[in-house]
Amino acid sequence: MARPKDAKYSETHEWVKISGNIATIGITDFAVEQLNDLTFVDLPDVGDTVEKGASFGEIESVKAVSDLYSHVNGEVVEVNKGVDEDEFKALKQDAFGKGWLIKVKVANPKDADDLMDLATYEKQLASGH
Repeated sequence: MARPKDAKYSETHEWVKISGNIATIGITDFAVEQLNDLTFVDLPDVGDTVEKGASFGEIESVKAVSDLYSHVNGEVVEVNKGVDEDEFKALKQDAFGKGWLIKVKVANPKDADDLMDLATYEKQLASGH
């Protein structure tokens, strides 16, 4: 699965893609692989606010429960309600497309500027983190 060059990446394996004032947030293919057998996802509701650096939900697998972190401040405008259908097929097959988790109307599109670009994220993965 090709990782998009126009997304930003976090150390906690979320990705953020900003278009105008809308940030699409998901977890990377690496995170999906590490979690392995996904069992449950808890996402916010439309209208909820998210804060940069704070958890906005959880994703569970048979191995672990992991917090999902926002890297922007704003209001949730869309939630991917189908992400857990068919045993998380969208996340497993298209983490950067159909497997997105939430869309946020961002207060400041520059919130994600401190995240890693693709090359830096892939270096982090290569170093075992």
